[in-house]
Amino acid sequence: MLRVGAPVEPLPSGGAPGREPLQGTHVRLEPADVATHAASLYALSHARPEDAALWTYLAYGPFPDQGAFERWLAERARSDDPLFFAIVEEQSGQASGMASYLNIVPAHGSIEIGHIWFAPPLQKTRAATEAIFLMMRHVFDNLRYRRLEWKCDALNEASMRAARRFGFTYEGTFRQHMVVKGRNRDTAWFSLLDREWPAALAAFEHWLAPDNFDPAGRQRTSLSALMAAS
Repeated sequence: MLRVGAPVEPLPSGGAPGREPLQGTHVRLEPADVATHAASLYALSHARPEDAALWTYLAYGPFPDQGAFERWLAERARSDDPLFFAIVEEQSGQASGMASYLNIVPAHGSIEIGHIWFAPPLQKTRAATEAIFLMMRHVFDNLRYRRLEWKCDALNEASMRAARRFGFTYEGTFRQHMVVKGRNRDTAWFSLLDREWPAALAAFEHWLAPDNFDPAGRQRTSLSALMAAS
């Protein structure tokens, strides 16, 4: 007898993600806009020579000047897939990173988060983690998708760690998947499924809660530990 996949109920009509902002406590995600975001994004990501490392695993950047960055951002702002957001810190009001939805397939309830980069002021902060959480929550709780993907260069150890920290499961590596900046890229694939989201959601909410941080802002329990226990 031939084996077939389990039947799937008709998917909710969440459709593709729109351009509405995603609001959190420490950060909000706004649809990318040159006039609103370009100056801050460029300044914070190109302030020092060592900031060039930020772009190592991305297909673009660093940019020779702000004008080149603005032209790049203008093209991204017009795109619906990928759909780019600027990450704006509530405390400073500055746009200090970007992320996008891409490979959006409402018919299959599948979507990816990618094109993620955090300028140095945003890196390793509650705001950075909350930004990814807001995107994940929107996918599962509002759009009602069944699969969320995370893909990265298999040599990008930081992104691999982040995927696991956020509750994604490693699925395998696509060898010689791309040529990026003239170099081979093997791509690591991760996913989170709708049935896995409630446990991940509880871990995120526990980690983001104010009482998980001491007066100096240090975490009491890591997100990785909460995910492992979920």
